[in-house]
Amino acid sequence: MKKSSILGLVTIAVAIAVIISLYSKTSSYGSFSDAKKTAAELRVVGHLDKQKELYYDAAKDANYFSFYVKDKQGEECKVVFPGTKPQDFERSEQIVLTGQMVGNEFHASDILMKCPSKYTQDKIDVTEAKAKSANI
Repeated sequence: MKKSSILGLVTIAVAIAVIISLYSKTSSYGSFSDAKKTAAELRVVGHLDKQKELYYDAAKDANYFSFYVKDKQGEECKVVFPGTKPQDFERSEQIVLTGQMVGNEFHASDILMKCPSKYTQDKIDVTEAKAKSANI
């Protein structure tokens, strides 16, 4: 084979590997019932259930925060976040969780909160929290 043919094949193989690695890292949107059916990472959009307890005790374990979220289909699930409680978490209007189901709990690696702005009615603040460890 010519050197140019070998170089072309190697370039194609690297391009395919990059596309596959990018595709495998992305997570799709779904509900808690979708997350129960798959072991893959999923994004769930919902809102905080303010009637249920938020648990965060920094003195006991600063990297454990749990709360309840209702997804867009109305299904409620306990969410465990291995990080600190985000500031103004209770004020959030909508929450986007990235993670996967472990038993009956959704273990989130990322939390994206959409909070109303305290200065203007027409702007929305967006805050993101990431877990420090990737052990889910």
